[in-house]
Amino acid sequence: MKRESPVNCITCKYFYVTWDPKFPNGCKAYGFKSAARPSVSVRRASGMDCLKYEKKNG
Repeated sequence: MKRESPVNCITCKYFYVTWDPKFPNGCKAYGFKSAARPSVSVRRASGMDCLKYEKKNG
């Protein structure tokens, strides 16, 4: 099974959960909300892995 994206948004310092039930995943680095994980949306739109990923401290 091929993974959609090697970037795990849950461990990124820019990822957050929104209150919007239609778009529950947010990215502070790119400034958008999405139904899918932000890294998946970035890959679908650009064909590249997320370039803003930074691992959370702690």
